[in-house]
Order: sequence, then structure tokens, then C-alpha cells
Amino acid sequence: MATEITMPKLGLTMTEGTVDSWLKKEGDSVEKGEAVVTISSEKLSSDVEATASGTLIKILVPEGEDAVCKAPIGLIGAEGEDTAADAPVEETAAPKKAATPSEEKAAPAPVNERKTGERIFITPLARKIAKEKNYDISKINGTGGNGRITRRDVEGYVPQAATSASAPEKAAGEGLSGMRKTIAQRMMASIHNTAQVTIQQKADMTALMAFRKDMKEKAGMPLNDGQMSITTLLSKAVILALKETPKMNSWYYDGKFEEVAEVHLGMAVALDEGLVVPVIQNADKMTLTDLGKTLNDRITKTRNGNLESENYSGSTFTISNLGKGGAEYFTPILNAPETGILGVGSLQKELAFDENSTVVEKQKLPLSLTFDHQVIDGAPAADFLAKVINYLQNPYSLVL
Repeated sequence: MATEITMPKLGLTMTEGTVDSWLKKEGDSVEKGEAVVTISSEKLSSDVEATASGTLIKILVPEGEDAVCKAPIGLIGAEGEDTAADAPVEETAAPKKAATPSEEKAAPAPVNERKTGERIFITPLARKIAKEKNYDISKINGTGGNGRITRRDVEGYVPQAATSASAPEKAAGEGLSGMRKTIAQRMMASIHNTAQVTIQQKADMTALMAFRKDMKEKAGMPLNDGQMSITTLLSKAVILALKETPKMNSWYYDGKFEEVAEVHLGMAVALDEGLVVPVIQNADKMTLTDLGKTLNDRITKTRNGNLESENYSGSTFTISNLGKGGAEYFTPILNAPETGILGVGSLQKELAFDENSTVVEKQKLPLSLTFDHQVIDGAPAADFLAKVINYLQNPYSLVL
């Protein structure tokens, strides 16, 4: 009996994945534990290994097409073994209707509209989402094989009253491939499915910088685990603020809102291939030393390409730092299904008056908070950002 190669589920919100490339062809022999196919989820690419030795007798999902999690994408069996298995795809036909004289004289149909009666290929999950959103699937561009409509096509679709034939609507990620295509689709889906608002404010880091120096001098031991780094201290401030603002530490997806008791902190890391988000699970249970060690470990493994797949998913809030490049304020895009993301700019030196009207130098950190206005209003979002800043400006509270 043939052994199925299935689409893995790599994270809480992953419902389907894309087959990027088959490393074996039909008829090739495979060994148990050998990588046979590369897939892309919403957050990363991963190799899928064979669970049995034998021959790749059938590829059920070709390269570039999607499959729901746990669905078979290929079969391993004995050479020459017969199988009638078929790809997990539905097909339908657009209803036919008689054209009126006015319709016959109308302008040509937009590029993304199918001809009347033309067969439409669509995955079951994409059909379900389109039905929930009341979308006309005949007007959605399909980017899968044979023009098949995938979940990402539906999530990236924006209904329009009319589309110019000379400027057809393009599917998210069109012309891109691999991780870059996945990122493009994910970003467009985030923008289309959320009501994103960004508020910005600077935190006075002068006291925190003095606190770091004081701790290093009085600790009585080397602080080499990143526990006094600005990234670690900022992360701790965010974690404490999230515990006081449960609505910000949440997920909103498929029409469901869920506050999460634990803080699973995402930290955006830029790679040559694109931006990825390793996750520090249960960050709210960690000391500064544990947090610093874990952050260093996750970021190093991410850059080296050997971070375990389970550490790429499940984040409840993300921090994105562009300070190294000199950016001040920017507008980070939500890492769906999270409710908030904090953008961190470059540390700034500014002149200001102290309480004695003396000019002093201050160190300010620009912060940009993007949040989903569907879930949380401006006032509580501003209150959350104020809490983060308060912890940074009263740094001894980070260790109490």
C-alpha cells in the first residue's frame, strides 16, 4: 500500500502550504528521512522528508500549487504500483446566461473575469473563504496550476466595481517566487484584511542607558548573555505592557478574536531572502538573562538557517527594529493574525531643558505602534505604547 507524503502543519494559523519544488521526479527512488519536496508556509520554507523508503510513484500536487495541511501531496510505494489517487481539487463551472443586446455591445470583459461557462478550478479552502466573504470566484485571478484559485488569491482579492482592461488587477506576489512571493502575499493579505493604524512617540532612554552602565558595574559578574542589551530591555518593557494590556496580546483571524494568556514574542529578522519572524515562546516567564540568551539564540539560528520550524510560528506580538539602518519612524505592517507590532527606530541624541532650565543631552528612541483598529481602539493602543515608554523611562521596574 502506498505511503502518503502530506502537507505539514507548521504553525497555529497555517491552513495550507505551497509546493515550491519537488526534489525528486516520479519514478525516482527515495530513502526514509530523505528530503523529497520543499514547501512554503505563510512564514518560512521547509523541506518535507519521506516517511518510508520506496519509489515516488505519483506527485499529487505540482510545483506552484497549494494543498491544505495534512492533505496528501505525493505517494511513495513500490515501483509500478498502480494508484487512482487524485489531487485534492474541486472544479466548477460559471453559470451560463443569455447575453442581452446591450451586453453584446459592451466593452470587453476585464482580464480577470472568465468567459461565461468557462470551467473554474479552485481549492476547497479557497472556495470556503470566498463563500464566507461573498466573493464572485469568476472574478478572482488564480495563480495556481491551470489558473487554479488558491487561498492566497482569495485573501489578496479586492472587489472592484470595474477594472480597466488596459490595467488588469494583479494577484499578490505575481512575478515573484519562493520566500519573496510568500512574503508579498502575506503582506497584501495583512493590509486587505485588517484596519491598520500607526501611532508614534519617542521614549527618553537617558535613564535606561545610565541603568545599563550601573548594572554592568555593580553586577559582580560578566553580563555576556545579552541581558543588558537595548533589544532585551525593550522586549522586557513590551512584555510587561502586554501583560497589562491583554487585548493587544491577541489573535484575530477567520472572524475570531482570541486573547492569549502567554506572551509569545516575535522578533523580525532581515535575511537576504526577506523578512522572517522567529518566536520566543512564553517570554513572559523569562528573567532578563533567559530572555537575552533566547533572543541571541533565535536570531543567530535564523541568520544561519538552522532554526527549528516550530520556532517560526505562534507569536502574539512582534517587534521590528530598523534602527541599525538609521531609520527614525516607519509604519510596520501587522504580522497577521497578531493585533499589534512595534517598530523601533534609531536612537537619537537631542538637546532639551532639564528641571533647572539647563540645556542637557537626551537620548530618545522613536517607536511606531501599528495596531488593528477592528480589535482595539486608538485610546487603549496609545495607553499600551505609554506603558512601554514608562517602563523604559523607569528601567529599574524591569527587574522588579
